[in-house]
Amino acid sequence: MITALGVSFGTEEGEKALNLTRLRYHKIIIMTDADVDGSHIRTLILTFFFRYMRELIEQGYVYIALPPLYLLKKGKEERYCWTEEQRNELTKELAKDGKEDLVGVQRYKGLGEMNPEQLWKTTMDPDRRSLKQVSIESAAEADHLFSMLMGDEVAPRREFIEKNAKYARVDI
Repeated sequence: MITALGVSFGTEEGEKALNLTRLRYHKIIIMTDADVDGSHIRTLILTFFFRYMRELIEQGYVYIALPPLYLLKKGKEERYCWTEEQRNELTKELAKDGKEDLVGVQRYKGLGEMNPEQLWKTTMDPDRRSLKQVSIESAAEADHLFSMLMGDEVAPRREFIEKNAKYARVDI
């Protein structure tokens, strides 16, 4: 019997089987950086679950943590934003006096840039965190994307890149 992530694997007539009756955890939370690299890692992890532990997704045990991308500060007020649009709106709201340059903006390139209190408050505290439950559709999309981008066929990858290059956000 092998146990990983609180999930038991045994052998049934020589085949590997996922044993959900011995599940120790009922939420498996994928927590990656909020940037493009984190998105790629999340896609790889979702592909693994989709291909090898699909039942966990089907039973609703797999979640994605949604860490913020920005921290905005003005005076003693601190607010977190998860998208560029939220950051722009909140910057205008905090700069009621028209002084946007007085609003401090911190962009998190990764979870490691947050101090432990910030990470707990925004991403780990069960009372305040934002989680997105993974569905079979989202996992299937991740699997398809991973297969297309990492597969042997060049044509679909090239078509995808040409079609989506205008949406790319370069994280320099």
